[in-house]
Amino acid sequence: MKLTSLQDLYLEELRDLYDAENQLLKALPKMAKAASSTELKDAFEDHLQMTEEHVDRLEQIFERLGEKPKGKRCKAMEGLIEEGKEFLAENVHESVLDAGLISAAQKVEHYEIAGYGCVRTYAEQLGFEEDAELLQETLDEEKDTDEQLTDIAVECINVEAEEESETEEESETASASGKKATAGKQNAKVEEEEEEEEEA
Repeated sequence: MKLTSLQDLYLEELRDLYDAENQLLKALPKMAKAASSTELKDAFEDHLQMTEEHVDRLEQIFERLGEKPKGKRCKAMEGLIEEGKEFLAENVHESVLDAGLISAAQKVEHYEIAGYGCVRTYAEQLGFEEDAELLQETLDEEKDTDEQLTDIAVECINVEAEEESETEEESETASASGKKATAGKQNAKVEEEEEEEEEA
């Protein structure tokens, strides 16, 4: 599709966001299921309901403009979700997994904040006041979600992940010390046997 006006760009970006939100509708339940923290799980489930409202608002805008919402694949969201899937497939501790889930979710939020900020501005420039109000409402909710995820990470998840890392390091150090002590005992025994042989 050739873009020849700001309105063309506006529609193109709206379609991108519409596809992004629909991809997110499929990804959020998996993220909620994977989360071990109840608070994080609840945050993902709450945002799922919010995302459904975002899709509804976009459909209202397309209907008002007399346009169809489908027709563009959001490759950016596709890539972000795929990156999240790869992380879920890795072997990580629960607390570290939750920290990674928050990171993945915030990357998505930042993409959406940028996208909704742009289309809100386009709507204002084009004189689509009702569109701008709906888009601003969604933009505010995306920002709130991002702040909520930051709070969960700082107050709980990241602390637990750090403690888990320290526990792992202590365990590895203790294991290494144990191995050295065992090796030392074995060497001492060998030396003792050699001395006995020399005396004999």
